[in-house]
Amino acid sequence: MEQKDIYILGIESSCDDTSAAVLKNGILLSNVTASQAVHEAYGGVVPELASRAHLQNIIPVVDQAIQRAGIQREQLTAIAFTRGPGLMGSLLVGVNFAKGLARSLGIPLIDVNHLQGHVLAHFIRESEDDHSNPPFPFICLLVSGGNSQIIKVNAYNDMQILGQTIDDAAGEAIDKCSKVMGLGYPGGPIIDKLARCGNPDAFQFAKPNIAGYDYSFSGLKTSFLYSLRDWIKDDPDFIEHHKEDLAASLEKTIVDILMKKLRQAVKDTGINHVAVAGGVSANNGLRNAFHDHAKRFGWNIYIPKFSYTTDNAAMIGIVGYFKYQDKEFCEIDAPAFARMEN
Repeated sequence: MEQKDIYILGIESSCDDTSAAVLKNGILLSNVTASQAVHEAYGGVVPELASRAHLQNIIPVVDQAIQRAGIQREQLTAIAFTRGPGLMGSLLVGVNFAKGLARSLGIPLIDVNHLQGHVLAHFIRESEDDHSNPPFPFICLLVSGGNSQIIKVNAYNDMQILGQTIDDAAGEAIDKCSKVMGLGYPGGPIIDKLARCGNPDAFQFAKPNIAGYDYSFSGLKTSFLYSLRDWIKDDPDFIEHHKEDLAASLEKTIVDILMKKLRQAVKDTGINHVAVAGGVSANNGLRNAFHDHAKRFGWNIYIPKFSYTTDNAAMIGIVGYFKYQDKEFCEIDAPAFARMEN
């Protein structure tokens, strides 16, 4: 008997990007994302504005994803959606849309943890002969605006958090330092671009001494803020005169903090297949550090395409595909959750 094709629609709406993707038998057919420029003026994501924009974007984005996949919505096998963590108002738009569409089509719902999606973005395939994913088990450094974690990935549904931030995440620290410098939001791409032209050893900032594999970035942020304050007293235009060097030094400090713990985790576990995921994995300094460690320590490294670093529905869809194969469906009344469930 011929096996029926599995079409998964993935929906992602955890923050300020509305995204939808269609996968056929685990291979990506389309991935459509609508971003929200409205938050730039406020120096950060405004939850109320984000949820309103999701309401405007969700129908056209899903419609485009299905059209670009070249299928009819009646061909969908299941709908995977981000259930959390994220902004509650944003999540509710995607969750309720997914529920309504699934019920109207009479197909199963699959709930996906947003962080699990980032880790499994490495398993998104664009063709039959795409086998670039890491083998299990592997170590993954997940770095984004809200999370900094070292994860031991034993299987798609078996992940052990070895260490995580006890305060700010790496991306959060970058955004806050960018804001202090008056460079705008989001800070990550701005700092990354400036850092390429600066001297990473121009300035020294505090590096925390935290036990185990856990991270802390609040001390670095405070050190950066106080250093700037002192330098500006002597030169009111200090930031303008040194912004490339400041960006490069900040980036180097954050990458050093991230890689030191990651090196220890790789050494202690003996697992040398090492991946990076999340929005900060688009940072050139971090990517270069991964290539450097591959040469120095013999790591097998896995770095996602830029399009899979930020929030996107393809990563939700691939988790949905794995869960569909195990018939891991969720009830129609499953609520969204803003924070990680214990």
